[in-house]
Amino acid sequence: MPKKLLCIISLLLAAGCELTPVRSSEPQAVTTVIPESRLDRDIWSHLRKNSALDGRKLQQKAIETAFARYTTPERARHLAAICFTKTLDTPFTPFDLAEIALAETGGHHLKALATSSKGALGVWQLMPERARSHGYTAQDMKNDEKCAEAAVRELFLKLQTASGNLDQAKKLYCGRGAEANAYMKKVRRARRMILAGMAAQNERIAMGYQDTGAP
Repeated sequence: MPKKLLCIISLLLAAGCELTPVRSSEPQAVTTVIPESRLDRDIWSHLRKNSALDGRKLQQKAIETAFARYTTPERARHLAAICFTKTLDTPFTPFDLAEIALAETGGHHLKALATSSKGALGVWQLMPERARSHGYTAQDMKNDEKCAEAAVRELFLKLQTASGNLDQAKKLYCGRGAEANAYMKKVRRARRMILAGMAAQNERIAMGYQDTGAP
């Protein structure tokens, strides 16, 4: 075979190798998609009707991020949605319900079946007699939504006792004395964590506005 022809064939083979796509052996990142729940649909329905609730939606996302430190992403999203829906038409924000959840059962992975040494039940740790005073059974406290409803009613009662002082109401939610003082430290620590997440979230949103050229 003439040398000139051999050179042409060699050049063509080299070009073919350069055009061959390189297959990476590195694993591709997998994104977990959480299915939309009934609570998610309820929230979007509320948001469509009232744009003033957008701030609560931002709170919900920050709460979800905070909750995800203690439980699964799915459960974090579920409980954050409960904090949104169960505080609608109340004096409270999603933050208020989330702080109590973290103070009460953050150390127990926000489990629905959490039970204290004194007998308090559920994520929001209602004593059976307190649950009954709000129309719920002890068994109901294993249901996250019912437990949250009872917690909101209990917090509202404490708010009245505290003459509208919300921090004092949260302290009374636990009780009185040294134990309640220690409890409030947990509440404030939870608040700082959620607010830090909120600040980071707002920063990302601001950067997004800059990237898109929006004011």
